Amino acid sequence: MVDRPAPVSDSSGQTDVTEAGAAPLDDALPQHVERVLAGYLDRRRADVLGVDPAVAQIADALAGFVLGGGKRLRPTFAWWGWRGAGGDPRSEHAQGVLTAIASLELVQACALVHDDLMDASATRRGRPTVHVEFARTHAANGWSGPAARFGAAVAILAGDLAQVWADDMFHSAALPEGAHARAAEPWRAMRTEVLSGQYLDVLAQASGDTTEATALKIDRFKTAAYTVERPLHLGAAIAGADPQILGAYRRYGGDIGVAFQLRDDLLGVFGDPRVTGKPAGDDLREGKRTLLIASALQRAEQRGDRAAHDVVTGALGHPEPDLERVRAVLSELGAVQTVEQRIAALTGSALDALDAAPVAEPGRSHLFELAERATRRAW
Repeated sequence: MVDRPAPVSDSSGQTDVTEAGAAPLDDALPQHVERVLAGYLDRRRADVLGVDPAVAQIADALAGFVLGGGKRLRPTFAWWGWRGAGGDPRSEHAQGVLTAIASLELVQACALVHDDLMDASATRRGRPTVHVEFARTHAANGWSGPAARFGAAVAILAGDLAQVWADDMFHSAALPEGAHARAAEPWRAMRTEVLSGQYLDVLAQASGDTTEATALKIDRFKTAAYTVERPLHLGAAIAGADPQILGAYRRYGGDIGVAFQLRDDLLGVFGDPRVTGKPAGDDLREGKRTLLIASALQRAEQRGDRAAHDVVTGALGHPEPDLERVRAVLSELGAVQTVEQRIAALTGSALDALDAAPVAEPGRSHLFELAERATRRAW
């Protein structure tokens, strides 16, 4: 096993990987992704204006949603996956690669807009969700019919538009010959997996399935696949990576992706809304059957602790759960520790996979850093 690179701290306390071989597109990558997205969304707005000016309202809402926040994590994993597989940011195709990976943000937008609707979430990143925004527009104009139904309809259409434009953006990217064909597998698989994971999540909430196996399967397909694993796979496929790198990326991506979601589950109950951008306890209000909840219920049953079991089950789907009490019970049952241990184990497994593969610098160092950011974050 090779030595793992250590991130270097700058004067601000932030980590910065400063390997030889850095190129302009490597620096401030999220801003480069933002630039490409803004230009693409502006051009596509002209298309819907040609249909009817009213349709621009949906395009504007989608652009505001996409450009109004986000960590650009998926394009970042795809970019460093491409770099680690030998991608050259100074090549004539680098801008095309940037366009292709930026399209992942539109896949993300589709998932989030629809997820907010399914979960009846009122805010996202500190702002009204799309269905809420258009319901308010309906009410303010005094239009006929239920405002909530109109908001839901527009959110469905906005999410669908994001998915359509993601596909258009990806396939229009100027990539090297054969790259689109190589990338077709992860692109197709990613979209099917995230929708499958979304359905399993909805099904678990409806059926009351609180098993750990179901919670982890949802994490694997709803989050891990399209957040880390498939973006890495996509970047590597564009670069023409060998099977050893592809295998390592998929193991690293699956493990880090699940660990990322487990951290998100903890933040959903214990996080600060000023940092996360979502109300504390939203996962409880929505009745999410996360690994945190599954572990707590299993431990309560093993102990025969009916009171603790009732506290947890009573909070699921409750509009105003007693957060302090639920947090105390989750901690006392050891569920928080269990999830933290799972995050640590998954992260270690992912880094071992990366260690063993011939991933090129500076991609390798950045993927180590991204693992740290994704699994230890407070946002």
